Amino acid sequence: MAAIVAALSFAVAAAAPAVGDAFVYRRTDGYTRLERGQISYRVDALDANRTMMAVTADSPSAGTPRTEIYTSDGNWLRHPLINHDQPVDYEFATAYPAYLFPLEAGKSWSLRVDATNPATGKRSSVRVDGDVLGAERIRVPAGEFDTIKVRRLVYAGDADGFRRETNIAETDWYAPALGRAVRSESKSQYIDLSRIRCCPLRIGDWDVYELVSMPAAVP
Repeated sequence: MAAIVAALSFAVAAAAPAVGDAFVYRRTDGYTRLERGQISYRVDALDANRTMMAVTADSPSAGTPRTEIYTSDGNWLRHPLINHDQPVDYEFATAYPAYLFPLEAGKSWSLRVDATNPATGKRSSVRVDGDVLGAERIRVPAGEFDTIKVRRLVYAGDADGFRRETNIAETDWYAPALGRAVRSESKSQYIDLSRIRCCPLRIGDWDVYELVSMPAAVP
């Protein structure tokens, strides 16, 4: 495990992206295994503290155009989060703790972060419970990678009337050699008390993202 941690520390420094770099992911419906399209994450701007990504999709079912912002170590400053089956672009007051380095097997965290929907000004308190499950070598369309598997349970803080807050299960296969996940899965659900007599549990999408291509200069 010490070797993995050392490799991770090196990768975060060595795998810094360059403006214009693009990472393309395939989005698949986890229930049906049907492909919904491809999403491109292109580096638009960066400095020592953050990376701004232009996100575009090749079909409406794959996603909508947006801007995402990350810290230098890959945590989220602006990123969508599912609220009652719908993605909401949130700005986080402090970085959303997708990863807490070093990623050692057995490590866990439970942290809250304040989030704002810039379109409406609505604020939410989001809780993230993370666990590092260990090392795993996986194959995705872009190739085979040594990864560290990270699982997060997220409480979106979006309770509204009869609708309880959304619970989201996120799993990432983080590749230290790239400084990013090469595979991600997300499932969500919430309770709608207005439907208490019939199916109050609302099950959201099961989204699977796998890396398809990356800049040639990235190992």
